[in-house]
Amino acid sequence: MRLLVVNVNTTESMTRSIGAQAMAAAAPGTEIVPLTPAFGAESVEGNYESHLAAIAVMEAVRAYSGPYDAVIQAGYGEHGREGLQELLDVPVVDITEAAASTAQFLGRSYSVVTTLDRAVPLIEDRLALAGLSARCASVRASGVAVLDLESDADAAVEAIVAEAVAAVEVDRAEVICLGCGGMAGLTERVVARTGVPVVDGVAAAVTIAEALVRLGLRTSKVRTFAAPRAKRFAAWPPGVVVG
Repeated sequence: MRLLVVNVNTTESMTRSIGAQAMAAAAPGTEIVPLTPAFGAESVEGNYESHLAAIAVMEAVRAYSGPYDAVIQAGYGEHGREGLQELLDVPVVDITEAAASTAQFLGRSYSVVTTLDRAVPLIEDRLALAGLSARCASVRASGVAVLDLESDADAAVEAIVAEAVAAVEVDRAEVICLGCGGMAGLTERVVARTGVPVVDGVAAAVTIAEALVRLGLRTSKVRTFAAPRAKRFAAWPPGVVVG
């Protein structure tokens, strides 16, 4: 089984980190192929960058020439999962939805701890669109920028842990979701400080994708995610007809 794990930003070191987390979660026999978009922002922290990343991720997958069995979109609260599902008939798993759906098996309510406050509405919207918001106690911002997860890791961990503790003690969350693909690897430290289950979206997405492939399930094409109609796209990319 081969899974494409696509970073939403263009920072190669973050792609490597996400890929390592995916490999650690994968079952024996599963091959993880990390992909970095060819264009876009170095970190995705807002609607403009998120919409641009959606196109970049779709193009990165379209450009991949080898076979694969499922695709994981490794961006928290980002746009684009629906476009991938139109383009592909293999399963497409978004880490936001994977983390939240997994959390609901582990407790009555969950909270998401993410990066900057401006990411909170995007995550709330993604959870609502996916039908996963009813049991969400809160989405909390740590105030840590995406790139600071690597450049100032110790301070980032402390800020994330502090918000996770507040989510449990103040918001009454029973499970914590790490709200950024770049937070991969923080699970044990947050568990140690909160005493509750902590879900990493990358690991959850890998496990869900593997299960869907093993069950022989594919994306429905009867309506919402039917393949794009064949038509000419002006200058994107030049001369390409989709369909």
